[in-house]
Amino acid sequence: MELKEFKEKVVEKFCATITDKVFLMIQNDRELMRDYLDIISQSNSVANVNGQIAKEIKNQFKLKNKGLRNSNPESFLIQSYEELIS
Repeated sequence: MELKEFKEKVVEKFCATITDKVFLMIQNDRELMRDYLDIISQSNSVANVNGQIAKEIKNQFKLKNKGLRNSNPESFLIQSYEELIS
């Protein structure tokens, strides 16, 4: 395998799971988790908050939907997520 192919493979794998990684970061960081729960308690639905976070990830990193939904995330904050691609 060439370095160029390897780099593309690594980035593609990371992009596919970036949403799950962000939610894992939230659940494992006390301050972020406290803020997340506070925002939800302010009469925001979990689905709305999670959707807005996912949309921000997609926008910030200029990613697109891969067309695959992962229904087995590592994070317990989400039930599924759309895999993304650069």
